[in-house]
Amino acid sequence: MMQQALLAEFDHEAATTAKVLANIPADQFSWRPHEKSFTMGGLANHIVDLYTWAVATIDGDKFDMKLDGANFATSKATTVEELLANLEANRVKARASIEALKVETLGNPWSLANGGHVIFTQPKGAVLRGMVFNHLVHHRGQLSVYLRLTGAPVPSIYGPSADDKGGM
Repeated sequence: MMQQALLAEFDHEAATTAKVLANIPADQFSWRPHEKSFTMGGLANHIVDLYTWAVATIDGDKFDMKLDGANFATSKATTVEELLANLEANRVKARASIEALKVETLGNPWSLANGGHVIFTQPKGAVLRGMVFNHLVHHRGQLSVYLRLTGAPVPSIYGPSADDKGGM
């Protein structure tokens, strides 16, 4: 039952993410709302990369940003088509990990570290929901604001938007 719930949420959010990414204007990849903010392309690539974190969380017990990060593939898409292709590839891998997940492992500890220094340790289930699913939704919300600020249409996310009154 838990696995079915995770998969349903995952599938719904992935489809919504694809809709948001598809609305990025081709000429706005380098746009940013503030000098400290991601560029639109950087934020979109980070969102695409978050799907790989599901695999790292389910299939491993820790991730060290300094030690493991160098071997961690990151999306460097420069077009919407590349973003969507990378999203689909990462989505397929993440979904396969969720499908193969042994629910009893969701309580096992998982740690995020940087150069051997543990930043936090939480149960895998909390990491999957918080650092993967919720993190993804957070950044997708940021991207929807980027779309609005650049005049691009914002698709329906959890209901109609000013640009997509048809809803979901």
